[in-house]
Parts: sequence; C-alpha cells; structure tokens
Amino acid sequence: MADCTVVVITYNDAPRLPRAVRSVLGQTLRDLEVIISDDASTDDTPEVAAGLAASDPRVRYLRRERNSGGCGAPRNDGLDAAAAPYVMFLDSDDELPRHACKSLLAEIERTGADFVSGQISRLYEWNGRLRPYYPTLFARRRVVEGIREDPELFLDSFSTNKLYDVRFLRESGVRFPEDIHYEDHVFATELYAHARRFAIVPWVVYHWHRARGASSISLSIEEMDNVRHRVTAARLSDEALRRHGAADLVPERQHRFLRQDLCVYLNPLPSRDLVWVKEFAAVVRPYLEGIPAEVYERVDPLVKVCCRLIMDDRAEDLRVAAGCLTGPRAVPRAAVQLGGRTYWGTTVSPGLDITPLRLAELPFSASRLRHEVTEIAGDGRRVRMTVRTYDPFGVLPVAWEAFLKLGGRRVPLRPHPSGDGGYVTEVTFTPDGSCEPRIGFTRLADGLTTTDRLIVDPKMTPIELPGATVGCDGHAAYLRVRRSARRRALPGRVKRALIRRISTPAMKLRAYKLMIKVLRPRRDLALFESDVGKGCTGSPRALYEELRRRGLPVEVVWSVAKGRGEAPTGARGVRRGGWKYVWTLARAGYWVDSHGFPLDYPKPRGTRYLQTWHGQGIKSIGFDAPDLRGDFDGPRARWRAAVARWDALISPSAEFSRRFIPSNGYTGPVYRHGTPRCDALVRGEFAGDPRTRLELPAGKKVLLYAPTYRDRAKSSGRSVRADLELMAEELAGEWVVILRTHPVERYRPPEHLLHFVRPAATYPEINDLMLVSDALLTDYSSVMCDYAITGKPMLFLIDDWDEYRLTERGVYHDLPSIAPGPCVTTTEELVDRLRDLPAGHAAHAARYAAFRELWCADEHGDAAARIVTDFFAAGPSKDASPSGSASPSGNAGLSGNVRPVASSGYASSSGNLGTPADAANAGPAPDADSAGNAA
Repeated sequence: MADCTVVVITYNDAPRLPRAVRSVLGQTLRDLEVIISDDASTDDTPEVAAGLAASDPRVRYLRRERNSGGCGAPRNDGLDAAAAPYVMFLDSDDELPRHACKSLLAEIERTGADFVSGQISRLYEWNGRLRPYYPTLFARRRVVEGIREDPELFLDSFSTNKLYDVRFLRESGVRFPEDIHYEDHVFATELYAHARRFAIVPWVVYHWHRARGASSISLSIEEMDNVRHRVTAARLSDEALRRHGAADLVPERQHRFLRQDLCVYLNPLPSRDLVWVKEFAAVVRPYLEGIPAEVYERVDPLVKVCCRLIMDDRAEDLRVAAGCLTGPRAVPRAAVQLGGRTYWGTTVSPGLDITPLRLAELPFSASRLRHEVTEIAGDGRRVRMTVRTYDPFGVLPVAWEAFLKLGGRRVPLRPHPSGDGGYVTEVTFTPDGSCEPRIGFTRLADGLTTTDRLIVDPKMTPIELPGATVGCDGHAAYLRVRRSARRRALPGRVKRALIRRISTPAMKLRAYKLMIKVLRPRRDLALFESDVGKGCTGSPRALYEELRRRGLPVEVVWSVAKGRGEAPTGARGVRRGGWKYVWTLARAGYWVDSHGFPLDYPKPRGTRYLQTWHGQGIKSIGFDAPDLRGDFDGPRARWRAAVARWDALISPSAEFSRRFIPSNGYTGPVYRHGTPRCDALVRGEFAGDPRTRLELPAGKKVLLYAPTYRDRAKSSGRSVRADLELMAEELAGEWVVILRTHPVERYRPPEHLLHFVRPAATYPEINDLMLVSDALLTDYSSVMCDYAITGKPMLFLIDDWDEYRLTERGVYHDLPSIAPGPCVTTTEELVDRLRDLPAGHAAHAARYAAFRELWCADEHGDAAARIVTDFFAAGPSKDASPSGSASPSGNAGLSGNVRPVASSGYASSSGNLGTPADAANAGPAPDADSAGNAA
C-alpha cells in the first residue's frame, strides 16, 4: 500500500497534465500513487493520461463517461479509488513543491490530526514569482483543536493545500458537492465542522499557477453565473455549519464572505457597466441582507459601505465606492461629519460610517482629495484634460497654490471653483518619461503640500504620443504615463555599452588604485560621508558646520547616494559610487565618515581618515556581531583591513572605548571629547522645524518611538513591535507618536493611523526629534544613549529580550537591570506606564543618573570644536608622496584630549566598490544602528 494518494483532476488540459503528474512523481516521498481523474475530456487528455500511466506503475487513470461541469465529481471519484491512508488533491494546471507530500505526511503522523494544511502560493508564470495567500494564517506551525479555536482559518477554503486522513473523510462523510462551482468552500466548511483537530504548517505545499490570458472558474468573475455559484456555495456552507451544531460559527463564515469572496467582484466593479452592476447587486443582495449587523462592523469600512449601497440599490454610487477599495484607495466625492463621526456620501447612516478610516483627521500633508479626469484627449505632442477635484473633508485652506506633478517636474495649475465646494481645472501637459501624474496643493501658510493621483475612466482608450503612452492602471483606473520603447541608433547603443563596460565596480577599483599611485592627495580637500551617503547628517555634518564657522581653508565634498538629496550649503556633492566619487576618494587629503567608506579601497598615502562612528549602546558590535562573529576568514579579514585605514576614532565615552575598540581590533588614536552630533542636544539647538514639518498638534505630548532593526528580519517591518492600533485607541487624545524606524527597515503605517503616528524615517536630523519629544520609546537602539542627554523620560518595549540577547544580535549589558526607565513586554503595559509617566520617571532617577554617567559623561557641547582643532587645524600628513602602499598610523596633527592606543600598519584590500545603497560593502554591517541618522 502506498503512503499517499494524490488525485489529479483534469478536463481538456492535455498540454499541462504531464507537468502536474511529474510534480507528484518527483516528490521526495517515493511511496505514493497518482490517480488521474478525467472529467470526460474531449481533447488529447485520454491519450496523454494513458501514456503517463503506462510509463510509471504508480499512475492510475480514471475517466468519467459524461462531463460533470465542475471539480467536485472527479475529486470524489479519486477519493473513492484512493488506496493509501492519506490523500491530496491537485489540479492539472498546478504543481506540488518537491517536499510537499513527505513534509505533510510527517506532520499528520506526528500530530495525529485529521488533516494538515499548508501555505498555498500563486505562481505567476510570466515572471516566476510566488505570492503567498494570506501568509498570516500560516505564520507558525501549530495544532488547532477545532475551528472554534481559530475561526480566521475559514479564509483557507482550498482543498488542494491539505493532506487528509482518508478514514476520517470516509467515516465523517465529508465529500465534494457535485452540482456547483466553488465546491471547495462547502467541502472546507464540512471539513472544519467535523474535524476534532488539525495541523497548520508554515511552508508552501502547493503552487497555484496563474498564466496570462488563462481562463478558469476562479478567473471567470465577469460572468453572472460565477457570482450565483459563489453565493450558493456561501449559503450551503452556512447551512452545513447549522446542520452540524455550529450555528455560532456562521457569522465567522459570513465574515469570510464579506472579506474575501465579495471583494473578488467589488475590486473590478468600476470597469463594469451599470446594467452588470445592478444585476450583480440583485444576485448578492438577498444573502447580504441575512448577515447580522455585527459582522459588518468587523470588515473594512469601505466594504461595509459597498454592502450598504448594494442593499440600497445605488448602482452608480456603488461603482464609485468600489473604486476606493484598490489602487490609490480614492476618497469619496462627498462626506458628512456629524457628532464626531464621518459618513461616506451625503447620507448619515450607520452602514456608511467610515470614521475608523480617520480620513477627516489626517494632517494636511497626508490629507486626501479626489481628482477625476472627466475629459482627456491627445493634441499633437500634448495632452489636454479636464479634472474635477473634490474636497470631501474640507482640508484646503484659504490660501494655496496648485500644480500637476509629472515625476520631478511641476506644471502650475489654476483650479476654478465648481460651486459645490470642489474645483475644475483645465490641464495641458507634455509627457516626459514614465510617471503617475499627481495634482498637488501647497498650503501657503507653512509650505506643506498634499498630492493625490488622478482617477480616469477604466475603459479609457490609451493616448499614443511621440515617445509616450497615456493610459490607466488598475481596477480603480488612475492615470499613468509610460515612456514608449525607442530603439537607439547604433552609435548611441555602442556608446552606452562602452560606458557600462568601463563603469563596473571592478574597473573603478583598478582605476582608483592606479590614481593613488600617481596622484598626491590635496591637502585642502576633504570627502565627507554620513550613513553610507544616505544623508548629510550626524557627526560628519556637525564637523562640517564647525569647519564653515571657522572658515578653514578646506574644500569639503559630500558623498550623496543616488536619490538621497543634495550636499549642504557651501559644499558640492558627488554621487556615491560614481566616477567623481572615485576621483575624490583618491584626491582628498581628509576622509571623514560615520559608517565606513567602501571596504576594498585602500587609503591613499598621506590622506588622513577620521572615523566618527554613529552610535553607542548595549548591542554587540564589530567581530562580536552576527555578520562577523562566525569563523569566516574573508569577511573578518576584509573588515580588519578597513578598520586599519582609520587614523583617528571619536569615542563618546569610556564605556564605548572599552567595548568598541577591542571588538573592532582598532589600535590607533582615540578622541575623547564627546560626540559632535550630540553638541546640539547639549545646547538644545534645532537644525530644522519638526513641529511644522511633522505637523505636531499643539497641546499634545510627543512620544518618539525609535526601535532598532532585527538582524534576521531586516526590511520586514518586524522591528515595530508596539501595537500602534491599540496605542491610537487609548492615547490619541493626549499623545502623538513620531515613528523613527531604522534606515534598513521598511515599514509604512497604515493610513488610518496617520492621525496619531507621524512617520519620520526620512526626517534628516534625529536630534530635532529628540528635542521636540516629551519621552522616548525604544528597545535596544543606541538612540537611548543620546536621549539620556536630554534628561527626559524613556520607556523600553523588550518583548523579545531573551530572543534578542541569546539568538539574535547579542548584548554587552543586561538592559532590564540598567535601563533608565520602565521595561515593558506588552503594549497594554506600555499604555499604563505612559499614563503614569512622571511617577515612573521619578522612580528611575538613580538609574537614569548612572546611565548618563556611563554613556554621556564626556558630552559638554563642544566636541565638534575640539575635534576640528585636533584633526584639521594642523593640516593633513606631510608625508603625501604618491605610493601604491598604505601609510602607517601616527599622531601627526593630533593634540588635546587624544588617546593613542597603539601604532598599526594599514592593509590594502581588494574587491568591488559598493553601490550607493550597499551598506555591507560600504561600511560595517556589524552595527548599522545610528543615533545620528536613525534609531
């Protein structure tokens, strides 16, 4: 007997059937059988299936005499014929990953579950990408003791991503209905109703293929019969739950219908004609009217609005509202605000309440307008259009300026009042490159701007212009300009190919090494870099401003990563990684940076390199950090050689010197004057106006939330561990949160939280955020050491403390025992501590004082001035003769509170110049945390 039967259902799919069967026969579980269940195909499927059966004894072929019209009958045929104790189902246009059967079999035998369910992923054949379906459902491996324990799993109504105990299916009588489409939904509901326990695994066990132009039941959503079948499946599912004594779960199953099934039809609704929309509403209305009001309160407010409009038979309004669900998630044309609530449209009704979206409470720069293109046409090389602008929440001030944003270009506009609170604008523009045109309004009082995309008719005919096509994107249909593909002339193509050939990182490195052999560094030229070129901030910026203040004869060039702004006033910039950058590296008599210049570039003989570093704290760094603590000679030798280039290091404290210097193998001079970037904190000086730029409301307290990244989850958003939804609900009346995520993190707060959360990842100077805030919330970020200078309260959310210190980054200090403020592990506890902040701060006064003594004793507000005197006043090394070798470290030009540790040679390294965003190649990944530039 085989361990597992895989039933492959097929109908008129001869070309793809072999691929599906091969994905089963190639499983790492060898002891299995394949049953091809053919629903009376009329193409070459019988011949193909017979050939597959003849080629492998594990394959059996079943064929129905008449087509059943659905997937249920062939699946039941396969289930009845299954000889193994476990069964899976596979559609002939899909595939199983290689370990699917074996891994699921091991799990069902380990857990004794009735079935095991795993992640299903769409596989887009045109690009090979996988997109998991509701990955949160499968986020962790677990056993579920019945569907009541986790009713969210009603969202997983697939039959193909599961391995079943055949005896359980036969004894319970769970089978597929054979007279409807979406039989999976009914089958899955019966399954959940009968199962005493089932298991969930987080890995992908099924590849659901999606091909361009392919048709299937799930893709035929424009057919009204498709809608009818899905509604019927929902009714039968509800009845199954009631029949099996689970009527209390019917609202959960209905919630799934509103959240998933209904939205399948609502999303493309803006492109349907009114006749289709009215018929669709008539089909789904009876089912929606039977759903309790409390179920509607759990879904997205705009889905609830669509349901209300369906039940009220408002077809045109429904089409407009459906356009708000996807794409730019446009706002309504009108809204009513009454009694602290906001309603979609012009009618006050509980079903039209959109208050939870907080659209009427957004700050001006995030506020929403609606721009509808009512007419559009091509005019030679230009586009002429009429735009109707709606201001449903009354956000536009008395004095403003409007413009059309085309990529980096702005076209002034003159909107005219429409008479009902909106505006009409005649727009003429010439497309210039690919972009999403936006209309923006700038508030003259403070210069803040809000922009929104332009909505067009989804059936718009694309406008072909020389060099560009103007059309629409997405179901919600927003305006899009695409550059037309142009074939360059042969000389141009040859030139571009030659430039690409000579501009490789390896070629730049070879050229650089030749330059430093034949060129002398300029003693009046300095190259400054902060945060791998991502911003001109931190300690390098403080030193630059001090150089300018003194008027020292040093020309400063700033390294700026592509798309990261411009150099400060009085300096010129070079794009990090470009040829001018390479030239400046070779010619500069001074290097100053906060992270690390490209690791493989030896320092020219005579150039002096000041490493300011970018933070101190409890986290492991250097050779103790995850990227370098492993026993791999290459990365460790590379970093050792990079550190050997430093001529001087800024140390903020004795504790920093005690940890940082040995963990990085540094043996050169050390400045102990404090931290240049912290001078502004000591003096309370703002570099900008954060209250205006971040639109911080008067009268509310400001909490700076600055978490650090997780080494094993960079760019995942998982560093934001506080429940911002709960915080907004409990604290929005009294507090506003400035969210400062780490530069390597990618996290965007949802729009409905922007009334409470101010994203500040790109705000140029974190000192301003520390000074404007009333308290700090962090976890393990080095920002805590700088913030201690302010003396203001700190709180620490350390829910993953054991994981972080033992298996993640690692730490030098036991944070709970030295923290200068309360340590909490839940957002609920955090909220309580914020409500009693003064008492908590007072209770930690002794710890706070000890913490400041440990990390901030050398911060007196004059670090930049003293370091400029010591490092720049004496000029660069006089030993500037061209040489291919690196120079030894020394104390030339150093004075004051300088602590030479030892003399060391400088080793050259080889490799490639990193790209502007390549922090790993441009600086040490061992401690990418930056208090000067980010949390």
